[in-house]
Parts: sequence; C-alpha cells; structure tokens
Amino acid sequence: MSENEERVNVGKKLREAREKKGLTLDDLQQATKIQKRYLIAIEDEKFDELPGDFYVRAFVKQYADTVGLDGNTLLKDYDDDLPQTKTAEYSNHLAQAVETRTGNRQPTVDRVDRARRYLPTVIIAVVVVIILGAIWATAIVRNRQDAATKIDSSSVSVSGESSKKSSYSSSSSKSSSKAAKLEFTAANRTTSSVTLSTTSGLTKDTDMTIKASGQAWTSVTVDGTSKLSKTLTANSTSTVSLPKGAQTVVLTLGNASATTVKIGDQTLDLTDSGKYANTRTVTIKFGATTTASSSASSTSTSAASSSVATTMNSTSTTATTNTSTQSSSTR
Repeated sequence: MSENEERVNVGKKLREAREKKGLTLDDLQQATKIQKRYLIAIEDEKFDELPGDFYVRAFVKQYADTVGLDGNTLLKDYDDDLPQTKTAEYSNHLAQAVETRTGNRQPTVDRVDRARRYLPTVIIAVVVVIILGAIWATAIVRNRQDAATKIDSSSVSVSGESSKKSSYSSSSSKSSSKAAKLEFTAANRTTSSVTLSTTSGLTKDTDMTIKASGQAWTSVTVDGTSKLSKTLTANSTSTVSLPKGAQTVVLTLGNASATTVKIGDQTLDLTDSGKYANTRTVTIKFGATTTASSSASSTSTSAASSSVATTMNSTSTTATTNTSTQSSSTR
C-alpha cells in the first residue's frame, strides 16, 4: 500500500466516522472550535495547509475523539504517516505554551493571594454594616411604638375629656330642662274663671301654643299688652311668644272645652279635667309664691268686703232717706 493510499485512508476513515455520527463539517467546527477549512484539509490529508506539524496531530486527535474514535490509538496507527511533532517548531510551540500558561497563572495566583489578604477586612466590614443596620432598624421600630403609644394615650385622654364634657353637658341639659319645666297650681277656681300660678319664672322666651279642636274665640294679654284676639277654626293652631320675665298672662276663651293650651312642654288644665267646661277667664301668674297668693287673696277678699260694706251702707242711706221723705209727706 503506497503512502498516498495510507494518507487517503486516514482522511477517509475520519470522514466516514463523521458521516456515521450524522455530523456536518459545520457541526464539527462548532464542537471542536477548529476552522472548517482545516477540517476539510484533514479529510483530504492536505496537512501542509494546517498552521504547522504540531497542529496536525492535535487537530486529528480532537477530530477523532469528537466523531467517536480513539484519538490516541489513531495517532499510534498512523504515527509514521503523520508529521512528527518533536521538532524545533514543536519545541518553540511548547515553550510558548508553557510561558503563556505561566504568565496567565501568575496574575491568577496574585489575585487569589490579594483576595485572601483582604478577606478578613471585608468580613469585618460586612459584620459592622449588619450590626449598624440592626441598631438602626431597632431604633425605628421603638420610635414608631413610642409614637403609637403617645397617640393612643392622647386618644384616651381626649376621649375621657370628651366623655366628661358630654356628661357635664348632659347633666347641664337635664338640669336646665328640669329648671325650665313649669308646674302650675290652680287657685280661685269658679265656674267661669281660674288662676294658675307657678313658683318658676320665665328664664327665657317661651312659646305658648293654643290649639282648637272646634271653633273657639280666643284672646291673650301678656302683662296688660294684647298679643292675640281671633277666632280659631277647628284643628287650627296659634302661637304666642311669652317674653322672658313675663309675670301675668290672661286668656279669654270662648270655648274652653275645645281649646288646648301648652306653655313650653307643659299642658294647662283649663277645665279641671272637664268639670268646668264654661271657664272663660284663665289668669296665669309666673314666679308667684304662696305668701303672695295669700296676700293677693286677702287683698281681694278685703276689697270684696269693702265693696259689699259700701254697697250695704249706700242701700241703708237710701232707705233712710226714703223713710224721711215719706214721713214728711204724711205730715
């Protein structure tokens, strides 16, 4: 077998192995990182197109290993047919490779040593940062808790004060409403008139509401001043404002049984629950005392007695005069 046939057999063996694996030259180039033109030169056994004898054996071995052949065995089988690598060129390439590896390795070693040298400092710095971060976070949490506690305390305080104020206002309102409530006592009641008195005075302007369930003529006088004089129709209402400090209110009613009178929230009993349906005059006195009522009653009684006495005296005088006249005439 000639030298050319052996070389063709080497390239052919590699190409058949590649095709058997289903690989194209592009696939093989990507897998081995060997340029496609060098792969073609290997299959055609044009080893002089490769960069040098050193690369021939290296590329052939890598080609064989990639397509599933044993590269070392292939190199031994075709050792005589492949360029020898133990030449000056091989030595130069080897020296360059060793020098390059040494140069590349030295910076790596220096970087590792430098990293080891600074590693403790980096670790300490990281630990310090973590501790400071923890302290900062704790301070923020405490400040928020204190702020929340202050807000809660303020809310409780304000709520307590509001409750006290509300209670005080409620108590004041109740006291005011109790103070404003009027209780009337009937006195000097006759079939046609009645006097209603209360010890409480009007501490503010108060409405007096007059409502008629049937047609009723009504007039109202407050401390001698006429405030109302009209005929109310059925289911109609009139309101009279009683000024603060008013003392005497006189109502003249045409139909007492069909008339309802309210002062504030207090309803007046005009007819003593219907016993005196013909009540015409209702006198209302504010701030009246029992003594004052008694005095007024005594005064009224005295006045009535004086009037009766005067009338009786006049009658007696008239009778005497008539008697004397008659005697004179007889004579």
